[in-house]
Amino acid sequence: MQRQGFIGGSDATTIMQFKWYDLWLVKTGRAESENLSDNIAVQLGSHTENFNIKWFEKSTGCFVPLTSQQKQFKKTVGVVPLVGTVDGIVASKDALPSIIEAKHTNPFNDMNDMIERYMPQIQLYCHISGAVGCHLSVIFGNSKWQSSFVHRDIDYFNKMMVFINDFWWHVINDKEPVGIDTPEDISINHIPVDNMVVRDASMDNAFVDASITYINGLEQNKVFENAKKDLKNMVGSNEREVFCDYLTIRRDKRGSLRISKRSKKDE
Repeated sequence: MQRQGFIGGSDATTIMQFKWYDLWLVKTGRAESENLSDNIAVQLGSHTENFNIKWFEKSTGCFVPLTSQQKQFKKTVGVVPLVGTVDGIVASKDALPSIIEAKHTNPFNDMNDMIERYMPQIQLYCHISGAVGCHLSVIFGNSKWQSSFVHRDIDYFNKMMVFINDFWWHVINDKEPVGIDTPEDISINHIPVDNMVVRDASMDNAFVDASITYINGLEQNKVFENAKKDLKNMVGSNEREVFCDYLTIRRDKRGSLRISKRSKKDE
């Protein structure tokens, strides 16, 4: 596949992962792009794409016309030629257009992993296609399907373009991208997914205090449950009651063991 002369969706993902050097080799013609014909994961994703879209239509009631599938868009932003081929455009009479991206991944990933991984591609495709958002339709392994709607976000796109522009400068000026510091990740918490966002409450004192109380309670409960199990294991099968100064364990008529704190009258 010819990958010179533009930045595509997978390129955006690679750039935002700051794996610039190998991509720079490809974009400057110094290396061939990876041959994915023998990559089973990539080929499986390609072969399940049509099924994925059909399952999306069946599960959501949305319609993805055949004429909109594998539709290519091009747009130059600044000096960077952007190109993307969307898996489909979701038809709607009452809403602005949205796109669909069909993915197939292993069963150990979850939707949050997929959203984080493909956010650069999603935002690039939304921008150049004019879509308000993207339906990320994912098959996990061979037994689970899930879809989430990721809204288009101009703030994320603009921040991403800073790095894409920087990378493209190295391409058009034939300058090897070495010694580039990897900056902090661009937050995606503010981008609505299924109309909901993520909030970092690290500076919310009330939330942090309640969290500490909760974690301590979990630890105490774990110690409590282990002690209860150990105590019951110490009761012989022929014993109807075992006690000490602190508590007593009694066996009821059904054979169940019940632990209670000893009161003064028990002494």
